[in-house]
Amino acid sequence: MVNWVHVAKEHLVHRLAKMAGLRRCTVGVDNAGTVMSVWAPKDKLPATADAAEATKKEARREAGRLSVVLIHGFAGDGIFTWVLQVGALAKHYDVYVPDLLFFGGSTSGDARRTPAFQAECVAAALRRLGVERCAAVGFSYGGFVAFGMAEVVCTGCSLPSMPRSTGEAMLRRLGAASFAELLLPDDAAGLRSLFAAGAYRKWSRWFPDFVLKDYLKLMIFNRKERAELLEGIVVSDKDAAAAPSFQQDILLLWGENDIVFTMELASKLKEQLGQKASLRSISKAGHLVMLERPRVFSRCLTEFLQQQQPRSTTTTAAASEAGRRPTSARAFEARVIE
Repeated sequence: MVNWVHVAKEHLVHRLAKMAGLRRCTVGVDNAGTVMSVWAPKDKLPATADAAEATKKEARREAGRLSVVLIHGFAGDGIFTWVLQVGALAKHYDVYVPDLLFFGGSTSGDARRTPAFQAECVAAALRRLGVERCAAVGFSYGGFVAFGMAEVVCTGCSLPSMPRSTGEAMLRRLGAASFAELLLPDDAAGLRSLFAAGAYRKWSRWFPDFVLKDYLKLMIFNRKERAELLEGIVVSDKDAAAAPSFQQDILLLWGENDIVFTMELASKLKEQLGQKASLRSISKAGHLVMLERPRVFSRCLTEFLQQQQPRSTTTTAAASEAGRRPTSARAFEARVIE
């Protein structure tokens, strides 16, 4: 039976990404079987280790062109989330769109499930592709990951870890017993509720059940691992009490009508982050702001990125646990898969 979401993804979403000059590749990042799927500029994909080193040297020579990494949230993979942004951004920047671990084509045998490990693996994959400095743009769960990377643009995200009281209040507001129940629906009704919570305009009510079921089959898998990822972002209020410190400029770009991470939470986050952070809101948009108001979102994002462009971009620094990094004991090559 035809999966119509798969058809739309292959023939529309992927085609738009290719028109923007991107190609999908897989990158091995360690000896534990961790593989990252990444959409990257086709002219930046190295075929061999020697080519990768040459790409790194050229990237250093072309320091004026900023690399922008778009990191997705929990309800979809990378290119499905950011398809409406890649065309506009690729005109001016080198755009990279990874699938986080256990989404899309990315997987790992490592037992770690923290945003820090996700950031570490994204950064390792980027280094394999010759990217050493970048601006990271994170949506929702991807915002937790983005905080572990270089220049940070956070869309609809909270702190690098979520205080338990904040998570409990969010679940009460959304009428869910757990984040797994909310973000890993197992039927069309649950997925419709998830989309309704994320959008200002309730367009999900018009989706027929067969489309939602097709989306579930295509996008919602690795349920055990994803449930563990959700557990990895919640910490006790005591552990989350210390405000994070960042040297990079940070843009908090929010949907004004977001009921998942509210504007009140955004304002508190800006206050905690200090002078390096700025907050902009987009009217008539909810949590899925980049999909509901794509042109406004892209314009706000580009204005911020243009302010970073004249100076040297910030080093891609992946957060690590106990000083561990993906091993570089052997060469890991990028393999183009389409």
